Amino acid sequence: MRLRGAIFDMDGTVVDVQYNWGKIKEELETQGKSILMYLESLEEPERSKKWKVLERFEYEATQKARLKPGMREFLDALSKKGIKKALVTNNSQKSVSFLLKKFNLEFDYVISREKGLWKPSGAPFLAVLKELGLSKEECCVVGDSHFDVRAAQEAGIPYIFILNEDKEMFNTLGAEVFSSVEVLQTRIDELLDKRN
Repeated sequence: MRLRGAIFDMDGTVVDVQYNWGKIKEELETQGKSILMYLESLEEPERSKKWKVLERFEYEATQKARLKPGMREFLDALSKKGIKKALVTNNSQKSVSFLLKKFNLEFDYVISREKGLWKPSGAPFLAVLKELGLSKEECCVVGDSHFDVRAAQEAGIPYIFILNEDKEMFNTLGAEVFSSVEVLQTRIDELLDKRN
């Protein structure tokens, strides 16, 4: 089976962006729950009020986001090889649209949180496979966090590539960790050569 698709996370993967998750969770008072699950569990008017807090943090971070070094070349190389590319993010469609336009990026399919499919569930990745007509074995996931690893594992996608300088964080999770896009691209090229 050859590699035919790649599912990318957005924040921290395609773009470098600064989020102080501790501060955000503290201001939202999430009580240790994941942010999106917590917000969805709230009653109005508290729910709308706290969504606005999250959106404010997202807006500020998104405005300052930068394209990860080497990412444009990597995405272009995948396109030239006929690899389908999807973007799956727990961020908003507003943030996605802004960043794709700002950096002139294109993906074959995009899932933002408005679709109601959030990582660490594998559901958004399974939706990508269905939409793009890919099998689990033909796809890889490129992310930067434990949420990406857990979602890929739940979806049964065998190739999990993490862009992160802290390899020890992912030691026991069965993911391959890369310190730069260039090193990751070399690994994907090897995989493509081997499988084609």
